[in-house]
Amino acid sequence: MTGPRWQFWADRGGTFTDVVARAPDGRFERFKLLSEDPGRYDDAAVEAMRGLTGVCHGDLPPAELRLGTTVATNALLEGKGEPVLLAITRGFGDALRIGTQERPDIFARHIVLPEPLHAGVLEIAERVGADGTVHCPLDEEAAREGLQRAFDKGLRAVAVVLMHGYRFTAHEARVAAIAREVGFAQVSVSHEVAPLIKLIARGDTTVVDANLSPVLHRYVSGLEAGLGPHVDALYMQSSGGLTTGAAFRGKDAILSGPAGGIVGMVAVAKEAGFDHVIGFDMGGTSTDVSHYAGQYERDSETRVAGTRVRIPMMRIETVAAGGGSICHFNGAGFLVGPESAGAVPGPACYRRGGPLTVTDCNLLLGKLRPAHFPHVFGPAGDEPLSLEAARERMDALLAAVRESTGRDLPREEAADGFLEIAVANMANAIKTVSLRRGHDVTRAALVTFGGAGGQHACKVADALGIATVLCHPLASVLSASGMGLADRRRLEAQGLAADAIRTEATLAIRPKSSDNAVEVPFGSLDALRADFREGWQRRFGFGAGEALIAETLRVEAVAGGHSGGGATLALPAVSAPPAERVTIWTGGAAHDVPLYLREGLAEGFAAIRDGGWRPVRAGVCWRRWR
Repeated sequence: MTGPRWQFWADRGGTFTDVVARAPDGRFERFKLLSEDPGRYDDAAVEAMRGLTGVCHGDLPPAELRLGTTVATNALLEGKGEPVLLAITRGFGDALRIGTQERPDIFARHIVLPEPLHAGVLEIAERVGADGTVHCPLDEEAAREGLQRAFDKGLRAVAVVLMHGYRFTAHEARVAAIAREVGFAQVSVSHEVAPLIKLIARGDTTVVDANLSPVLHRYVSGLEAGLGPHVDALYMQSSGGLTTGAAFRGKDAILSGPAGGIVGMVAVAKEAGFDHVIGFDMGGTSTDVSHYAGQYERDSETRVAGTRVRIPMMRIETVAAGGGSICHFNGAGFLVGPESAGAVPGPACYRRGGPLTVTDCNLLLGKLRPAHFPHVFGPAGDEPLSLEAARERMDALLAAVRESTGRDLPREEAADGFLEIAVANMANAIKTVSLRRGHDVTRAALVTFGGAGGQHACKVADALGIATVLCHPLASVLSASGMGLADRRRLEAQGLAADAIRTEATLAIRPKSSDNAVEVPFGSLDALRADFREGWQRRFGFGAGEALIAETLRVEAVAGGHSGGGATLALPAVSAPPAERVTIWTGGAAHDVPLYLREGLAEGFAAIRDGGWRPVRAGVCWRRWR
């Protein structure tokens, strides 16, 4: 559809949904609301779009929606995906269960394997050799009978994974066709899902796709039905590119939301003149950290909830330390997470009877101010944060501490202790994506974003020796803003003109005696060797020094998808006077500090109200500006 129309960029997180919108007249709006609010709305993104356009009922006006969602991630973490039948070459029925026999904890005497995602196994009578020789022809009749038995038991999703099927696809294609004839609604085939060598990783990825795609398709179908016929929707993939709902698959959606944050982070870093940055995205449920030094860092294989997934995705380290992370006492010490209060019931101060969380600790320390926080809580969704509820939860915990240890801690000291634990967890996650890969973080800038990032960025920076903290005016909704900057990928059947598409190629190279590969841009043979040796030296600290093997060539078609993302807010040359003075507790003592409104702030060190919230459009954070 041509002509001016609404553009929405949304990030649906575990606790909050953030939306950045551009109206047909060019003005920008921001909207933040709870991802789940039973009884008030069904879908947060649609509710935000209706609130911004003023269309409460009926079809929404012409618009484009770009959405990152945690629907697939949550289904994987919570085990709520579709039950899957694994159809695999005879004799390999337990291959995915055995896995690679790696030991994450080398000193553990009792190894607890994660539960397999597949609910049943069907061994297919067939075998193709590594050179394509058919050692055992496919027994189609036996395959059909086995598939029918599984279907009759109620299974509706199947993952087809055959030996060497990534290269010799005829048997996999025939088994998939039989499965569709039997009636399976979701058929994931390994040579389509992950056409790469190595059976275990290819099989795990195909099972993940079969497990999550039905959940994702139900969500997409329901969302697009609510959007109406005039809204075009695109969805963020784990690789950092956008695709249509029809091409959006479960395997590509695991890091859908965080990937948008990296795209936005890189854009604002370049705008501010930084080419080496650490991304620090702290939301309500978890914290995502990332590293950027001139190019996006992607992993070709990663683990999510104990499951190996082998697809290109942004390199992101996630730690269970968000604003909603539960603070508790185990009889000997304080712990933060990994459990989260989520959006429902949420932190204690949300007035839903929730537990003590990191958000409650910030409230108790004065770093959150109820008067400047969104009034979206309580039965009617119109009340402020409850300081009294946070105090009650903290007092109950301190009573348990007193009974167990005999110590009588002040509320502020306990709250500050919980925050120190959360900061340590987040700093360790940053070390995973930086120091442990040979990057010197002290030379990087810390780009903080997410609703809770500003409250903790300075302490995280201090813990890592980082001297510069960059906080963009759209920091609290930067993941949503990044959706507007992303490119479109997986372009087949998307109707794009050939001259609008470019290709990007990378080659994964490894030494002959190592399984560790380094991805480099595809180019001449000399350039490939030089880029590999530089990347290897930087990552491992020593030279490769032997024959090299080109392991995987990845070519991706990309269409520039920018639709006006990267909205910025002009900063004044000089900060306006503080709106008021407030007392906060930090560094082991109470301090009287000025509180500045974000829209009037140029630079400084203060408690700041960020105007990116709805309906009151307020939020509070503690930030240092450079």
